[in-house]
Amino acid sequence: MNGYRYLKCGLPVLLLVTAPCLAEMNPVGESLAATRGEMFSENLIVEHMDPIETDPSLSLSQLVEITVEKYPDRLVGEALAQEANALAERSDAWVAGSTAVGLNYMDDRIADDLGSREASAQVEITTWKWGQRDAGQAVAERAGVAAQKQSAAVKLEVTRLIRDALWNMEIANIGLQQAQNALSISEQLMKKVGRRVELGDLPRADLLLAKGEYLQNRGLVTQAEAEVMHSRKAYASLTTLSRVPGNYQEKLSDITSVSGNHPMLEAINAIIDRKQAEIEWTKTTDPINQPKLSVGAKSQRDGRSGQDIESVGVGVVMLFGGEAYNAPEIAKVNLELNNAKAQREHLYRQLEKNLHEAEHALEVTRAELAIANELKQIAETHLKMTEISFSAGEINLLDLLKIQARSLEAIRNAKLQEVKLQRNIAFYNQAVGVQP
Repeated sequence: MNGYRYLKCGLPVLLLVTAPCLAEMNPVGESLAATRGEMFSENLIVEHMDPIETDPSLSLSQLVEITVEKYPDRLVGEALAQEANALAERSDAWVAGSTAVGLNYMDDRIADDLGSREASAQVEITTWKWGQRDAGQAVAERAGVAAQKQSAAVKLEVTRLIRDALWNMEIANIGLQQAQNALSISEQLMKKVGRRVELGDLPRADLLLAKGEYLQNRGLVTQAEAEVMHSRKAYASLTTLSRVPGNYQEKLSDITSVSGNHPMLEAINAIIDRKQAEIEWTKTTDPINQPKLSVGAKSQRDGRSGQDIESVGVGVVMLFGGEAYNAPEIAKVNLELNNAKAQREHLYRQLEKNLHEAEHALEVTRAELAIANELKQIAETHLKMTEISFSAGEINLLDLLKIQARSLEAIRNAKLQEVKLQRNIAFYNQAVGVQP
């Protein structure tokens, strides 16, 4: 009878403690910004803070542009653009190579010393082979396109990393918020149980049980804090910023397949086009020699007659039979071309797989969200019923803690599924190559 008395008198007080805390945890319809970093800037168990602030003026697209400007792979794009400019400069030149000037002078002063001398000068110009300049211009043009497409592909990859980092932070923040709420409830419960134990209304075993629950939740908060800080550091390392956009939810794209204008496919296609142009260039280019045109003049004096003889000459060097020497270079470029084509096939299959996984993830998350919301409502109703049973002495503290834990988990899962849905929308857009 005494046990029934202290259950009936003491535990309703505990329920009055837990109920308001649970009511504050209602996450359905709550703004995602409410779970972000600034609300966890104080009262950390582990004194380690990586501050992240919300900037309402910063958009997701602006964040991508800022990150791309500082992303290491931008250096590759800049080098490709410089290469394209160099190739264009080469193909626009009037001559196919450097121009050489030759000077020569001879006399018999240290020999017969009859007054004989000979002086000559020659200019040698490297000329284009038939079709070679056009092939060089095609290589330069396609190299420029490849540089642009590669930059677009890098931007899409940066967007993927940003989407992943932002939503990892969001999920980590939710985990910390729920862990802190559970810790607050267990702490208040432990204090109330402690007071009832001092009054003799509850056995000391209940205090040990409540204290164990509190310490367990404190450990979970510590782990959740670490996850938040890890996710923040990953975001800051990627973006070099300590700010996040005020809103980075995305609208689901209406693209339903991997199209040819996907930035990744466009980048590899541009490389293939360039390699094909390089084959034509290699066919028209001798790796050793080029056709040459020479123009020269010679002044000669005969030592016996003393007469000066002036002459002008023109020479042409024409190449033929170089196919055997070009074949290895052509084969090398052809190998690079086929490697690029193979990479395109692998890439297309991977993109299709990513799209399928993104579609499936959306379907699963929508179903899980509906179930999670129902479970949340059931958990809240069950908790109210438990309060009545607890007040009547029909269940003990251990049962209360179990039901409370299930209720917290149901509430956390409902919020988590909301965030996962928004994250999977972003991942779907990434799979079809849509920029924010």
